[in-house]
Amino acid sequence: MKGTFWRKMLNRRSALIGFISCFCFSSTFLSGSIVAASSHDPLLGSARVVFQTNYGDIEFGFYPSVAPKTVEHIYKLVRLGGYNTNHFFRVEKGFVAQVADVASGRSAPMNEEQRREAEKTVIGEFSQVKHVRGILSMGRHEDPNSAASSFSMLLGDSPHLDGQYAIFGKVTKGDETLKALEELPTRREGIFVMPTERITILSSYYYDTEMESCEHERSIMKRRLAASAIEIERQRMKCFP
Repeated sequence: MKGTFWRKMLNRRSALIGFISCFCFSSTFLSGSIVAASSHDPLLGSARVVFQTNYGDIEFGFYPSVAPKTVEHIYKLVRLGGYNTNHFFRVEKGFVAQVADVASGRSAPMNEEQRREAEKTVIGEFSQVKHVRGILSMGRHEDPNSAASSFSMLLGDSPHLDGQYAIFGKVTKGDETLKALEELPTRREGIFVMPTERITILSSYYYDTEMESCEHERSIMKRRLAASAIEIERQRMKCFP
């Protein structure tokens, strides 16, 4: 009787532990399936990048299914620290805040690996995604395949850009920072509206939302497991004082 009781309790506890180990994978897989099946918008990947500027933080995510080569290139530059000490060279209220080319916009020197990646160009991955506020859109020259490392954060809807520039992600947090940038004094130089003071990307970092979610779910499961262990002990003391 006593042995049977404990075998049942241990089996339940083992099952719960096993559930903890696979819960994150299962929930991520199911969540992705539901979003992909029900949403008409591009599916954001789980990676997030944060630019820490002297006017506040801006976080953004990527559309790997829309512009995979562009996403890979920009994300690699971020991981290399390429955008650190770079700046926004252009801010036009209601239109765009544009990050300068890494190769020429940084105040700190680049190492060889950073320079090699910064000077790469990517093919024009044009899509049907619309240029609306918060969208990330690659800068380029006349050649459609000349995009390098400069990109814009849209400050308003700009349908005239649709299909002309590669969209690769969107701002996920930091709209208050973008609004602050829009209020800065500017000057016009040719076709560009430029801030009169430097808007520096002081540093950058990246993280994975799925890993953060997984850690949160693990924490919940661990608390439930601890509560279950206490209940098992309570039942044991009740049955076998």
